[in-house]
Amino acid sequence: MDLKSAIETSVSGMNSQGTRMRIIAENIANAQSTARGADGNPYRRRVVSFANELDKASGAKLVTVKGVEFDKSEFESVYDPAHPAADKNGYVKMPNVNSMIESMDMKQAQRSYEANLAAVKASQNMMVRTIDLLNSR
Repeated sequence: MDLKSAIETSVSGMNSQGTRMRIIAENIANAQSTARGADGNPYRRRVVSFANELDKASGAKLVTVKGVEFDKSEFESVYDPAHPAADKNGYVKMPNVNSMIESMDMKQAQRSYEANLAAVKASQNMMVRTIDLLNSR
């Protein structure tokens, strides 16, 4: 793999992890969002899935966002009869977002982003050193 392909692969990973961080931030922001009424559902957690893709022009293996899908896990019910979204039994459906899991996912996405950034910087540094060596002849 040449340095240009390595940079393209790392940049695609950074873009994909950036999308993942945005979706995680939306999940965290809506962790306490309930439905407006008893007949509706609250915010449903979303998750990002990735795919490998080959760039035929450069031969680089890229990471792409395959899709953003809804998490199908059950909503949690909390007893709060005074809440406007409470059902006839006094239970309110809460989003299926666990802030602890989202925080860990965010940390993992951040580390993946940083690792890809380090790979881009290393590739750029190798390019610069190669040019310096060629110029010093």
